Amino acid sequence: MVNYRRSRIQGGTYFFTVNLCDRTSNHLVTHINHLRRAFRTVQKQRPFEIVASVILPEHLHMIMTLPDEDCDYPERWKAIKSQFTRALVLDNIVGLTKNKKGEYNLWQRRYWEHQIRDEVDLQHHVDYIHYNPVKHGHVRQVVKWPYSSFHRYVKSGLIESNWGGDDRMNGVSGYGE
Repeated sequence: MVNYRRSRIQGGTYFFTVNLCDRTSNHLVTHINHLRRAFRTVQKQRPFEIVASVILPEHLHMIMTLPDEDCDYPERWKAIKSQFTRALVLDNIVGLTKNKKGEYNLWQRRYWEHQIRDEVDLQHHVDYIHYNPVKHGHVRQVVKWPYSSFHRYVKSGLIESNWGGDDRMNGVSGYGE
């Protein structure tokens, strides 16, 4: 097995991009309840904080903070992907088949990970996450996308509901996407 070089700091905060194999699918939003359940289940088993997130039809972005003395985000992602996949298979929702290795071809095996280095880096990635549905043409205003931590940020007074509704963020560059 290949051992990828990944930054693994106990109690670290990380930005992730996780993709489905079929980049034309919409499984993540169509089956959002299964995905939410997978996250909740894994959070109970192996705690982590979701700082910011956005779920798009075929990929998601998340900033995750791990507990002190813990740096094992790969196992968390493995469990989240497995829980979601099992839910789809059990409900026979999606015609998933196994590959030669006995794995379902739902998720891309790898994911993009970036360790958040400071407050500026964190804010840049939170902005990127919240603006992503506009970037991909799913909505014209950030507030219109329902599967985003943006709404939690608005509710807590950290951001205005009209943020990202114009061309201010069009220069946001891609992170793993």
